[in-house]
Amino acid sequence: MASTRDIRRRIKSVKNTRQITKAMELVAASKMKKAQQAALAGRPYAQLMASMLAALAPHVEESMHPFLAKREVKVRGILLVTTDKGLCGPLNANLFKLVADVKTPAKFAAIGRKGAQFLARTKRDLMADFQVHDRVPFPEVKVAIEFMVKQYLEGVIDTVEVIYARFKNTLVQEPSVRPILPLTSVAEFIAHASTEAGATAKPDAREMLFEPSAQQVLESLLPFYVNRTIYQHVLSGKASEHSARMVAMKTAKDNASKLLGDLTLEYNKARQAGITQEILEIAAAQYASS
Repeated sequence: MASTRDIRRRIKSVKNTRQITKAMELVAASKMKKAQQAALAGRPYAQLMASMLAALAPHVEESMHPFLAKREVKVRGILLVTTDKGLCGPLNANLFKLVADVKTPAKFAAIGRKGAQFLARTKRDLMADFQVHDRVPFPEVKVAIEFMVKQYLEGVIDTVEVIYARFKNTLVQEPSVRPILPLTSVAEFIAHASTEAGATAKPDAREMLFEPSAQQVLESLLPFYVNRTIYQHVLSGKASEHSARMVAMKTAKDNASKLLGDLTLEYNKARQAGITQEILEIAAAQYASS
């Protein structure tokens, strides 16, 4: 049995760990709530875009926009959205499994330090990495979006896809691969936008006058769709990160509390054994002297 001094040291260490994990749990919970609110704030924008697309659909033909042009997929372009820090359970590991499943030629860009480190460590083709703060300002995400779109338009990559942790609820974060470009038709474009909005957009039968023209309005909406969709995935990834970290820190705190109870019981047993031993020694010494 360990000495009471060693047990006291372990109890002190576990108490400090529990205090730290509890503080990290509270911080993650606060950030998670803000990230959820930011993700939900984009839903009205998506609903409005879906409604506009549904109104445009009867008035446009297939566009010659590069986003809708079919091409042979030789090199996939993948944006990997991970965290900057650890202590968030298996969140990043699940995303790395999706990257490992990519067997076809691919070029990667990363948002988050963990993703960039993994791609570099596994010697995958990393084109660029970007840092985005917890508040997820759109200008920071836009830099990554513009980079991926530029590589797509220049023919360096033939697709734009996002690997991210899709936030479902506090306990469930689903690793997902989301194709963004190319969109093969206007109908697919409208279907994707409606899915992102969380509702089916119905065609508007009213007579409408488009200025400058329905075709030009559609082609102007395509870049907005790409920007909003990727930004929404990054927001979902941040909400998943803070949720996973909160759950991981809560689990660590609960385990520390359980370990603290076991150590306290062990300490009390060791102290009681020491007291009993001292009583026996005193009794034996008194008996020997008599």
